Amino acid sequence: MRAHTGLIALSLMAIATRGLAEPKAAPGYEVEIARKPGAIFAGLARDGDALLVTDIADGRLYRRTPNGRFTAFGPVLPHGTDVMGDPTGPYRVERHGSGYLVAQGWTPAGHDEDPNDHAMLEVDEGAVTRVVSNDFWNPYDFALSGDTLYVVDAARNSVERLLADGSGRKQLFAFARLSTSGQALTALSPTEFGDRQKYEFDAVPTGVAAHGGRLYVSLFGGFPFVAGSGRIVSLPQAGQAASARIEAAGLNAPVDVVFDAKGEMLVLEHGTFDQSGGWASDSGRLLGLNLVSGKRQVLLDGLTRPVDVLPLDNGAIVVSQLDGKLVFLEQAGTTQPHP
Repeated sequence: MRAHTGLIALSLMAIATRGLAEPKAAPGYEVEIARKPGAIFAGLARDGDALLVTDIADGRLYRRTPNGRFTAFGPVLPHGTDVMGDPTGPYRVERHGSGYLVAQGWTPAGHDEDPNDHAMLEVDEGAVTRVVSNDFWNPYDFALSGDTLYVVDAARNSVERLLADGSGRKQLFAFARLSTSGQALTALSPTEFGDRQKYEFDAVPTGVAAHGGRLYVSLFGGFPFVAGSGRIVSLPQAGQAASARIEAAGLNAPVDVVFDAKGEMLVLEHGTFDQSGGWASDSGRLLGLNLVSGKRQVLLDGLTRPVDVLPLDNGAIVVSQLDGKLVFLEQAGTTQPHP
């Protein structure tokens, strides 16, 4: 049941419905949108002056150059739909040495299991060069610190640590189930949940960032995706943690967490969910959180099923969405080009 619930929760890669409005930036910022028809964008990373993007629709990696052109490279990785009918494929990517590390999702339904499924892979310009490890259920995101990989397995609800050559594998932390009151669920079904009862759901880690000797993990929260039930927690990078420290709570399905050049934490909320209509269009947000003061700022609102966020060197921020959009946020009046 735990794996099944995790599957429901981390089938994040469902094709998005088109938002009814364009995303809205906080005062002092402006938005630019790049589109690739038919794409299901997921992971984001830098590669020199190019932007790396994973596309779940065709199982490819793409470079987006400063002229706005998308160019596919690398192998065609396993992709399709999983047993829940949602897309699966290359979730996240990062440059590593002369190649690239890729977090590859579930085995597509109706396909024979491939050694490249549910795996951390190393690829080059044309092929998979090495399976770092395929001993995962659903490796959704990873952080690379030196030669150490920290992988969040969204179906096992765990953080796994291993070296980039695949050795030294160890489970760093397993998240307990979260709980909420029945009162918080009455908006979903007024007659099904009792006010005084507690209901549990999987934590579902979706994003991980290494910062200041700690790992910051976004806990998406499993079905029924109660508004405000998500959180950001942190763990020490070294040693074995007895518990996770809560850094931010009251979040709506946080799908990713990163830090910008100034040390500000950025949290990407996937949005709000309704049992009758699914994920609400335009309900995703990008938040800036100061860990010292606890202050929160909505930097970007009106996103539709965003999945990854990446700060750029010039101070801009880019967000990927499942509808084939890249949303660039930059300070108003900025004229610096971005990939």
